[in-house]
Amino acid sequence: MWKPPERIKHVIRPGTWPSAREAAAATLFTPLRVGPMELAHRGWVPAMVPWRANAEGFVTDAVLEWYERFASGRPAALVVEATGIRDVPSGPLLRIGDDRFIQGLSRLVETVHRASHGETKILIQLIDFLAVRRRPQAEVYFKRFLEITDQHRQSLGAQAWSEDAVRDRLSELGEAELQEVLSARECEALWKGYRERVTDTHLPHVADLPSVLPELFAEAAGRARTAGFDGVELHYAHAYTMSSLLSALNDRDDGYGGSRENRVRLPMEVFSAVRDAVGDDLAVGCRMLSEDCIEGGSTIEDAIWFATEFAGAGMDFISVSRGGRFEDAARPKIGEAVYPYTGPSGYECMPTAISDAFGPVGRNIEPTARIRAAVREAGYDTPIVVAGGIHGFELAECLLTDGMADLIGLARQSLADPDWFLKLRLGAGDEIRVCEYTNYCEGLDQKHKPVTCKLWDRVSLEEPGIRLTADNRRRMTAPGWRG
Repeated sequence: MWKPPERIKHVIRPGTWPSAREAAAATLFTPLRVGPMELAHRGWVPAMVPWRANAEGFVTDAVLEWYERFASGRPAALVVEATGIRDVPSGPLLRIGDDRFIQGLSRLVETVHRASHGETKILIQLIDFLAVRRRPQAEVYFKRFLEITDQHRQSLGAQAWSEDAVRDRLSELGEAELQEVLSARECEALWKGYRERVTDTHLPHVADLPSVLPELFAEAAGRARTAGFDGVELHYAHAYTMSSLLSALNDRDDGYGGSRENRVRLPMEVFSAVRDAVGDDLAVGCRMLSEDCIEGGSTIEDAIWFATEFAGAGMDFISVSRGGRFEDAARPKIGEAVYPYTGPSGYECMPTAISDAFGPVGRNIEPTARIRAAVREAGYDTPIVVAGGIHGFELAECLLTDGMADLIGLARQSLADPDWFLKLRLGAGDEIRVCEYTNYCEGLDQKHKPVTCKLWDRVSLEEPGIRLTADNRRRMTAPGWRG
């Protein structure tokens, strides 16, 4: 992962914990209506991919245990991991692209409702993504994948050479020489792996996104309704299809790129189709970026405009994230796929305790507050979820009382301690395992290994009945807590 040059080690200080009486009087523990959902308080667990589904995308017992453990800590809302809307292989990632997935997802809903005694509302995050290939070996790329063009021949002075001779010569060149011969996209395919973009409209399936995606998202949302979910979150963030359509880098010339009005067009059509599919029975909102955090990408001004449009269209909530793009990601190792949280934009999404002067806490707070202020100024009361390094009660409460957000999203902190909300309510804040922001969990995610937290995954491995990772070295869920 990219690291800031300053390399300042920050001490994580959560501040003072409230007594049970103080917590009961706090804004954090007041109810809030989000569309048709009546949330018991303002605590929100954002989507995190734990890599516990099976290779076919079905809910497994490990998936059920993972979400049951979060639900036992009584968050007001729990968002299930990014779940693929297409019926295509996507590794151990949950899928919802066919009716055969409904039964397992229904079990997931029942598990969360039961474990939280009906207190936690469960939403599912719906995602679409385009093809990303693993980084090839150079010789394989030149022999099998690179299409030899006249430009290559001209650059090499090889107009009369056979194609095999051109490929052999390319395989002998150093990096600087290759940058003179290959296009930027060819260099990327060689050093990062081939990646489709929403602007690749020469590819029929990419050109057809506007005619395909609304129905795919709507059908997936319909399955979520059948499975019993309380809401759906449209994944309009990070490196994936919908966020890429919103990005200022989207220059499609078919009415779905270029201006803000065109870039927001397909996300709005998707939302409209989803709303038509589920009516007012489910909360429908989105996860979006406050900024792309890449050169030429969308800015906070873009995000403010998009969020206001979404609020005006009737979204029930807007959850705000930051960065996490493919464009500035680090080169993966040969045989691995590019990971969108390894560049500067990824760092903005998941900063660590060794950071720049700003540090790992609250990098997304001010942008989120600006988005909320603009939405309110436009006359909409759409609840806004803030996330990003929040781990202490005092900061969470301040964000709510100062009108900077309506809901507090805790991802890594909830992973560190799924009982954060419950312990606070019972006046046991001093028992909370506070996230150290080392990104141990992110490192596991990058390798598509079951995600755990270093604060608990080696604790009580002999405990009867617990599920261990395949190597028997880590437990899969946090130890229970008896308050």
